Amino acid sequence: MDSQDTKINKNMTLLDILYQYKGIDSVFKRYDDAAGECICCNSLFDSLEEMCLKYRLDLIQLMDDLDQYLRQHP
Repeated sequence: MDSQDTKINKNMTLLDILYQYKGIDSVFKRYDDAAGECICCNSLFDSLEEMCLKYRLDLIQLMDDLDQYLRQHP
């Protein structure tokens, strides 16, 4: 796999990501304060892109954080 390929894309729902990658909820929990609520509780069926628009979060930064988690927890 090319180093620029990612396992997670902006169209995946949080549910899909949480199901496929155990423990990755810790990344989303870091964004709860900025969102003002539990992201995993309230956006489980949203895509990453929809969730970032909803909470005005930086999609690129979140994707980077998720990718970093996956590199550290293969």
